[in-house]
Amino acid sequence: MEEYFRQKFEISRGGGAHNVRPLEGLRGFAVSLVFLVHYITLVRPWLSGEGLLVFSSAIHTMGNTGVDLFFVLSGYLIYGSLVSRPQDFFRFMSRRFVRIYPTFLAVFAIYLALSFVFPAENKIPSPIWQGLIYLVANVFLLPGIFPIEPVITVAWSLSYEMFYYLAIPLLIAVFKLRQRSSAWRVWFFSAAAAVTIIYCAIFGGHDRLIMFVAGVLLHEAHESRRIPSQSGFIGLLALTIGLVSTLLPIPGPVGSAIKVGILFCSFFFLCLACFRDSSAPLPHAFSWTPLRWLGNMSYSYYLLHGLTLKAAFLVLSVILPKSAIHSDLIFWELLPVMFALTLISSTFLFLAVERPFSLTPRGTSSGFSIPFPDNAASIAVKDRVP
Repeated sequence: MEEYFRQKFEISRGGGAHNVRPLEGLRGFAVSLVFLVHYITLVRPWLSGEGLLVFSSAIHTMGNTGVDLFFVLSGYLIYGSLVSRPQDFFRFMSRRFVRIYPTFLAVFAIYLALSFVFPAENKIPSPIWQGLIYLVANVFLLPGIFPIEPVITVAWSLSYEMFYYLAIPLLIAVFKLRQRSSAWRVWFFSAAAAVTIIYCAIFGGHDRLIMFVAGVLLHEAHESRRIPSQSGFIGLLALTIGLVSTLLPIPGPVGSAIKVGILFCSFFFLCLACFRDSSAPLPHAFSWTPLRWLGNMSYSYYLLHGLTLKAAFLVLSVILPKSAIHSDLIFWELLPVMFALTLISSTFLFLAVERPFSLTPRGTSSGFSIPFPDNAASIAVKDRVP
C-alpha cells in the first residue's frame, strides 16, 4: 500500500536538489492555509461564542497568506529555470499551458454544469453575448489582474501567475539579466519591488505581485555563497511575524502595502531557512511525507476544495440545521471531517486529470522522473515536459 501511494504522489524522484522536499512541504502548508480560509467562511454561521468567532476571524485573515507563499515559490522556480539558460518563449509558454489548463478546464466544466443545476449560484451574466465574453475572460485567466469575478473563486491567482509568466521572460531578455551579475539583478528586482509597493501604497493596485519578486531574490540568495544560511529559529520567527502582521489594524492601500511588505520579507527568510540545510529541524519538518504529498497535489486541491466544502456544508445544513447546534465544539469536530472530504475529491482530480495530463512526461506512463513539483500558484518549468 505504501508503495502504491508513493508511486502516485511522489513527483520529485528525479530531482537531486536538496531543497525539493521542503519546497513540496511548503506548498502543502500553503494550501492548508487556504483550506482554513474557506472552512472558516462556511462554518462561521454555526458558531456563536464570541471568543471562537474572534479566533476564527484571525485564522481566516492569516490563512489568506497561503496564496502569497505560492507566489514566492512560483517566483523562485520559474525565475531560476529561465535565468539559468536561454529558452524559447513559445516553448516555455506551451509548457505553462500544459501545466495549468487540463486541471483548470476540468474544474471549470464542473462549475459551469453546476451553474445550470443551481441557478442561484450562477455567475454568468445575461444576455448571451455578455455571458460568452465573461466565460472567455475566465478561460483566458483574466479575473484577478482585471476586475472580473472568477467562475472558480480561487482562480484569480492564476491571473497573477499568467502575468508573471509573460513578464519575467520579457524582463530577462530586455535587460539581458543572464549576462548581469547576481548583485546587479538583486538591485534591479529590489528596486522594482520598492517602486511597485510605493505606487500601490499611494494609488492602490496589485501589491501582492511583489511576492513573485521575493521568490526571485530567494533564488539569487540561495545560489549565492555570500548569503549565510538562516537558522530554523529565524525561519519560524519570520513566519510568525508575517502571519501576525496581517492582523495589523491599518486600513486602505497603505495598510495593505505595509502588510505585503512584511510578508515579502517573512516568506523570503522562511524559505531560505528551509532550502539551505535539508537536515536542519525546520526543513525536516516541512519534508514530512504527508505534507509533501499534499503539496504535490496542491493544484488540484486548490481548485476543487472550495466546491467540495460548499457541497458538504450544504448537505450539513439539511441534516443538521444551524438552530440545532448549541456548542462551538462543532468547529473542531467538523475540521478533520471536512479536510478529509476535500482530500478525497482532490485526490480523484489529481489522479484522473492533473497527474496524467500535466505531470507525466510525454511517452512515459508515470511522473517519476519529473524533477520539480508544481501547483496552482507555483508552477515550475519542467525540462522533460514538452
